[in-house]
Amino acid sequence: MSWDSYIDNLLAQSKDASGSCHVDRACIIGLDGGAPWTTAGHANSLKLQGQEGANIAKCFKSKDFSAFMASGIRAEGEKYQFLREEEGKLVLGKKKDQGAITLQASKTAVVIGHTAEGCQQGNTNKGVAVIAEYLESLGM
Repeated sequence: MSWDSYIDNLLAQSKDASGSCHVDRACIIGLDGGAPWTTAGHANSLKLQGQEGANIAKCFKSKDFSAFMASGIRAEGEKYQFLREEEGKLVLGKKKDQGAITLQASKTAVVIGHTAEGCQQGNTNKGVAVIAEYLESLGM
């Protein structure tokens, strides 16, 4: 089974009333270790580099986001300013002129969506939540 179809679904869920998509890139990683579930081959894949996936997974697994608070959230070699965390499951970040990042954990995965500069992170949050909550409903 390919997890890449979940990227397409996440993009579709982030559309606003006018049909504009607010997510330009997304991925899903495992909560244990941060291994990618989606492939880098997808046109809208968010391509984590080096230890980025492992570092993200470690923070979510421990529910300790102090590393994000101190050093920012790293994805695709970019550093996003930590904005806030909610209930140990949702993390939001922003980078001036580079857009924003939304991360939400399910039982076994972290769903990550990137908002293009000029688009609304709230719509990305909605798309990421739909996928994370669906995985959660499957016990994943």
